[in-house]
Amino acid sequence: MSTLEGFLFPLTLSAALGCGLMAGLFFAFSSFVMNALGRIPASAGIAAMQSINVTVLNPVFLTVFLGAAALSLLLACFALLRWQHPGSAWLLAGAVLYLAGGFLVTAACNVPLNNKLAGLDPLNPQSLSFWREYVARWSAWNHVRTVACLLAAAAFSMGLSRQA
Repeated sequence: MSTLEGFLFPLTLSAALGCGLMAGLFFAFSSFVMNALGRIPASAGIAAMQSINVTVLNPVFLTVFLGAAALSLLLACFALLRWQHPGSAWLLAGAVLYLAGGFLVTAACNVPLNNKLAGLDPLNPQSLSFWREYVARWSAWNHVRTVACLLAAAAFSMGLSRQA
């Protein structure tokens, strides 16, 4: 067994846990946070989401979010290099699900919306129309992230169950 293979179990377990944490975070936003922000006056919702978008960029969140991406990349490479081994397809599936559905959707869809929201004055009446569009679009993409991260955690877990 190579040194890297000795790390396969803890790397896969860490990826599964990271994806599960991200799924839980995204689930909270999909199931109640965005609904709550959409129910309050737009100026308050905008200000609250602007604050969330600033405070989320902290070492704990970034370690989990970026760490799951790094582990996914590593496990995808590992799966491709040892494709014939049990569980490799599950590892590759988990990696693709997290990288495409969690990481890339965040970077390509949610972050640009957050950046546009950051430039708004919550008290400007013109911000109201963007806020309604923001909540709908951001939430739709967040649902994608939630499902993708949950499926990635499940795929990594299946990969764990196949490791000898």
